[in-house]
Amino acid sequence: MTSTVTSPPARSAPRKRYREVDPIGWWLKALGGLVIAFLILPTLFVIPMSFSTSTTFQFPPTGFSWRLYENFFTNPVWLDSLGNSFLVATLTALLATTTGTAAAVALSRLDGRVARLVRTLLMVPIVAPAIVVAIAVYIAFLGWQLTGTVTGYVLAHTAIAVPYVLVSVTGALGGLDPRLLKASASLGASPARTFARVTIPLISRGILTGAIFAFIVSFDEVVIALFLRSPLFQTMPVQMYNSVTVEIDPTISAASSLMVVAVTFIFLLPQLLRGRRRRR
Repeated sequence: MTSTVTSPPARSAPRKRYREVDPIGWWLKALGGLVIAFLILPTLFVIPMSFSTSTTFQFPPTGFSWRLYENFFTNPVWLDSLGNSFLVATLTALLATTTGTAAAVALSRLDGRVARLVRTLLMVPIVAPAIVVAIAVYIAFLGWQLTGTVTGYVLAHTAIAVPYVLVSVTGALGGLDPRLLKASASLGASPARTFARVTIPLISRGILTGAIFAFIVSFDEVVIALFLRSPLFQTMPVQMYNSVTVEIDPTISAASSLMVVAVTFIFLLPQLLRGRRRRR
């Protein structure tokens, strides 16, 4: 009689538990927090100072008053500079958005050294020092008699705003399916109709983002504006610069607070509109 010995069942190897790895390290989060705090910290001083009753810059404020805001909205110098900035920024946003979108669409259909060279040249205003661009613009516009004119401001600001539109629209074109353009052409649509009915709606977010950046860049630009200013026409950043260097005017704290609120609202507006569309 033979007896069979049964071996115990083999135990399966224990599964290894893998911990989730955070792609963003703690040191990078800490560094980002410090950068954000560095950028926000001046605002925490400027906004309370705009409600101060003092006639000079003083923190913490001695009292609460709307006097500085009243000075801002009743002083023709501040109101004229604000209107000039809005005019120049609006025209710059329109011209830069049109030019940057056309350049992005054209470069997306080209390839090779020429396309890379043109794209690099269009990005020069971003990497070049502002003072170098300002001197070059001033020398050129002085001969063309464009200094101190709305046309000069718009052309100069458009040159530095086009790269932002180019980057934004190029990113939007990267997600565009070329088969949609072929389908539109196969249905008999002309290139202009395809661009208006297919391309623009699909890259509208990139165009809107570029327009916002162009508006903000123009509205906040001060170096070129200092070279192009005239006694009869100057923008808001130039007036703010004068209120600190030429005369000590605490109204600049109210103007700075209004600019911070306006710029923040302009940046948050597309996000709010996108959130409403998702809810619907």
